Amino acid sequence: MAEQFKIRVRHGDIAGVRGSAVAVGLYKGAAVPEGAAASVDAASGGCVGAVLGSGDFKGKRGEALAIYPGGESPWERVLLLGLGERESFDADAARDVGGALAGLLRRINVEDAVCALPGEGSGTPADRLSRGLVEGVALGLYRYHAYFRDGRAEPLVLETLTLVEKNRGRIRAVERGTALGLDVAESMNFTRDLVNGPGNLVTPTYLANQAKALGKEYGFKVTVMSRAQCEKLGMGAFLAVAQGSAEPCKFIVMDYRGGSRGTVCLVGKGITFDTGGISLKPGAEMDLMKYDMGGSGSVLGAMRFAAARKVPLRVVGVIASTENMPGGRAYKPGDILTASNGVTIEVKNTDAEGRLVLADALVHAAKFEPDAVVDLATLTGACVIALGAATAAMGNDEWLLDAVKHAADGAGERVWPMPLWREYREKVKSKVADIRNSAGREAGTLTAGAFLGAFTDPYRWVHLDIAGAAWNDKAASGMTQGAAAGGVRTLCQFLTDWKRPKGKNRAPKPGPRTSLRGITPTPGPMASGKTGKRS
Repeated sequence: MAEQFKIRVRHGDIAGVRGSAVAVGLYKGAAVPEGAAASVDAASGGCVGAVLGSGDFKGKRGEALAIYPGGESPWERVLLLGLGERESFDADAARDVGGALAGLLRRINVEDAVCALPGEGSGTPADRLSRGLVEGVALGLYRYHAYFRDGRAEPLVLETLTLVEKNRGRIRAVERGTALGLDVAESMNFTRDLVNGPGNLVTPTYLANQAKALGKEYGFKVTVMSRAQCEKLGMGAFLAVAQGSAEPCKFIVMDYRGGSRGTVCLVGKGITFDTGGISLKPGAEMDLMKYDMGGSGSVLGAMRFAAARKVPLRVVGVIASTENMPGGRAYKPGDILTASNGVTIEVKNTDAEGRLVLADALVHAAKFEPDAVVDLATLTGACVIALGAATAAMGNDEWLLDAVKHAADGAGERVWPMPLWREYREKVKSKVADIRNSAGREAGTLTAGAFLGAFTDPYRWVHLDIAGAAWNDKAASGMTQGAAAGGVRTLCQFLTDWKRPKGKNRAPKPGPRTSLRGITPTPGPMASGKTGKRS
């Protein structure tokens, strides 16, 4: 589980700050110590310069080396951190450096460390550097070891990290960035705990209880609707997926009212385990399908951040949570469902269930008259094939797409806007219902987005497919293998930067990437209530 440590910011020369270890950064190709490294070198008998002279440390980005100066050195260990090229050192690089530092601190069991803020002379603002470094450290120190019983868990030894800045004029910026970075990282680690959790623990009921606990801790309203309540609202798409599982489904609504600067609704796919249903997935690596609730985990993490930071707007989190199981009551290929907005859906593949639970969640979001809606889902394998660990973004509004992309760039997450041209909507039309839930492999990520667009009228909306960003197959970017909390940093930045758009909360005339707008299907006879029953 996520473990806690303290971060302090201190002004002064690093040579005067004591700790078990001191960490300083060096740019690639540095021949002699400079800045904070020079101060540490002078206080430690020239150990930094000796290592540089030996060629044992190159200063490559993410490189980390512990040396033991001995003698009269005020520190037991001196830690050298590679910064890479000076001209390209930015917040992303600082995050990588923080992750490398975290790994080294764990390996050598340091209790209290001192670190000079890296990036001197890079031109990157101090608040962005400190935020990146702190995020990297907090994310890098994280381990999920709730179930080890034989001593294999790695206990966190670090108690305090002191971040030192020599320039008094930058102290407030460093403090500001440090506080923000810690809030973001703790929210991400909260999400990582949820997504790493096994499916027999992290059930829809468990997610609902976590939402309630957050609401109690941070003072926002949480409503959890049962199957019966969802039936009254006509959520035929969501309930069809849920009917194959013995676990009770939960429809979770979190309402944080932090101010009057607008309303943002965050919608998350909460499939706590995905077998594929009747369209059963291959058995190999099915255990990873515990992370199919990554979108809901990211929404919960973002709600925690919004309330902890007291963002001055209303943030509503909506999560449709169930398992997708092949039980005796499971929905089947060929079934026709009716969503809560009356749109009828032909089921072509029960493994395309995420878009079905999101459909009713997106319809429900309209009740809050939001200025913007962002949904997150581990939706398509096609997204992983196309973008790897990056996130695909698509939606019905150019302004919102650009705002989300700008937030992702500022937060250091890879998000790439994709088009929702009219032809993708044509591909999801059905011959026996309004739309079908799968249009085959071609443009799979985009046809999934086009499907969701049928449930987003009338608000501004962006869909984030985090299938590749929610999970690390191996340790990467300073984080361990497992849950990566994809999308949380972007949402935190988006909420922090939020400025209410001018005009009404309807999406304006579509632009070149968003021509899905205005082509929501006309409900057929089943949707009108003339024939048939809701699934």
